Amino acid sequence: MYRARYPACVTLGSMHRSVILPAVLLSGLLWQFPAAQPAAPTPVDVTALGPQVGQQVPDFRLPDQMGRIWTRESIMGPRGAMLVFYRSADW
Repeated sequence: MYRARYPACVTLGSMHRSVILPAVLLSGLLWQFPAAQPAAPTPVDVTALGPQVGQQVPDFRLPDQMGRIWTRESIMGPRGAMLVFYRSADW
C-alpha cells in the first residue's frame, strides 16, 4: 500500500473541501461585481480661500511661540513682506 508522504498536500480532506468551496463561490461573486471607482475630486476654487498673490493682507495681531506679538506693520520692511504659513508634523 502506497502511503503519501504529505497526505494533506496530496488529497483534499473534508476540512479542506469545506474551506475551498466557499472560497471559490465567494471569488466568483466578487469577480462579477467590479470594485467601486472613487469619485473624481471636486475642483477647489482657490480664489475663495484667502488673500491672493499681490493682494494686501488684512491687519492682524498674533503671538509667536515665545509670546511676542506680531502685527502686519511690525513685519513690513521697505520692500514689503512675505508670509509663509508652514504646518509641521509636530502640531
